[in-house]
Amino acid sequence: MSSEHDIRVTALRARLAAHGVAGFIVPRADEHLGEYVPESSERLAWLTGFTGSAGVAIVLETRAAVFSDGRYTLQLAQQTDERLFERRHITLDPPEAWLRAAAPGARIGYDPRLISAEGLKRFAGVEMIALPNLVDEIWAARPAAPAGPVVVHELAFAGEAGADKRARLGAELRAAGQDAALLTDPTSVCWLFNIRGADVEFCPVVLGFVVLHADGGADFIIEPARVNVAVRDHLGPAVRLVPPADLPALLAGLHGQTVRFDPASQPVWFETTLRAAGAVLAAGPDITALPRACKNAVEQAGARAAHERDGVAMARFLAWFAAHGIGQTERSVAAKLLEFRAQGTYFRGESFAAISGAGENGAIIHYRVTDETNRSISPNEAYLIDSGGQYLDATTDITRTLWTGPDAPPEALKAHFTRVLAGHIALATVSFPEGVAGAHLDVLARASLWAAGLDYDHGTGHGVGSYLSVHEGPAGISRAARPVPLQPGMILSNEPGYYLPGSYGIRLENLVLVRQASLPGAAKPFLCFETLTMAPFARALIAPDLLTPEALAWLNAYHATVLARLGPHLDEATRGWLRAACAPI
Repeated sequence: MSSEHDIRVTALRARLAAHGVAGFIVPRADEHLGEYVPESSERLAWLTGFTGSAGVAIVLETRAAVFSDGRYTLQLAQQTDERLFERRHITLDPPEAWLRAAAPGARIGYDPRLISAEGLKRFAGVEMIALPNLVDEIWAARPAAPAGPVVVHELAFAGEAGADKRARLGAELRAAGQDAALLTDPTSVCWLFNIRGADVEFCPVVLGFVVLHADGGADFIIEPARVNVAVRDHLGPAVRLVPPADLPALLAGLHGQTVRFDPASQPVWFETTLRAAGAVLAAGPDITALPRACKNAVEQAGARAAHERDGVAMARFLAWFAAHGIGQTERSVAAKLLEFRAQGTYFRGESFAAISGAGENGAIIHYRVTDETNRSISPNEAYLIDSGGQYLDATTDITRTLWTGPDAPPEALKAHFTRVLAGHIALATVSFPEGVAGAHLDVLARASLWAAGLDYDHGTGHGVGSYLSVHEGPAGISRAARPVPLQPGMILSNEPGYYLPGSYGIRLENLVLVRQASLPGAAKPFLCFETLTMAPFARALIAPDLLTPEALAWLNAYHATVLARLGPHLDEATRGWLRAACAPI
């Protein structure tokens, strides 16, 4: 009997013939090209079974392939049928190169709302045909699009009024000689208007588009019924609500105007439509991306407060795990951490689905526990928990790797763990001149691993929003990161790792805040990182002789800070556990 995915691929191939193309591209994307998409846009998962947060499938008449990055190599193999799909590394074997070799000269269909202008250019040499989405034509029980209400994000958390943001960015447009800017990223829309929603899991956004004008006015493309009177008053008269059905007409009205458009992150459909309308396109990044990343004083204070509350939840969880973890399941442990977090002020939910991996499952970089894989946590193994919270005043993200005991861990595991920790500390303690980008710092987190011939196949750090997406641009820390200089107010993750397939995974993640450094005698301005996350590292896994005296001093000072900040908020038993966990090494 054919599998459901076999049936779906067969149905899609029938649509290829109906539309006169030899293949169709199915990205893991919606019309906003963000990481988090609603169920109604999970086309890649529906077609292939692969549920990772990044990927693309190409279905040809007789061949098909699914592509994703190193985070999902093992997951891709577990979730897709090798009889239907070749599994490819999206960096080592790019989709466009595979397609040119697999179907030279063929006509290939794509949905122009689900690929960026820059992404489309990578398929140069392939005859690309814009089509309606062929997956939608065969997805009979496709979920409805989100339709929940828009809510106000209070000024006490945002730190700057929406009207002031629009005026500031409008002035930037005028200075650049531009009449308007297109916003398609829901986090940009929500940041600009100081609103939030629940259209996708884990990221508190509403899905909509904005045309921001140089006079500070804006067109907000969303169903008006989703915006109640209080939110309309909050937005003010300079923000006009435009139903999505009227979007083409709105864009047509920009004839002769210069519109800022980001070819790297915005759908090519907008570029085509604006050009057809006679607008002049000015290529440039999302105008909100940099100011959104540089948190203001209120957001920075909120981040410190939220991380302290999150640290209290983590301390309670870690103490509980030390006493009760063995015999629990990966799911029950993650649920317990969520229970502790939910007791915190301003908590609104997880910032992503917790990655809870015991033993060999921890080696799957972005492991997601399922009914089939959920297993008990055993004695004497490593356990990795990567999780985060959405609070009204901040977004958190933390990873710890633990040892269940009761025996001492293997020396090889301790060595691997400590080398990851050494890289974490090297990044946490660096001072660097203004103008340095995250890509310039990535090597610091890897140097100790490299010295032993080891590495990890993911970035070292990503930006984090303020009660927005846990993955935020434009800055990052990785070899592949765009060369965006780090600036004060940015919050990024510091998360080196090491993964031994079939045995264990190690990742140690804190969030850090970029701030001015105080370096006596410095010839020019320098920056540094302030660590926000408050939770101890597993001392049973630390081999002190592999740390420099300076790194060990940082670790002891960090643990002393964790104890001082969290201890007063804990019951006596948990405080006693934390005191032992944070004792000097």
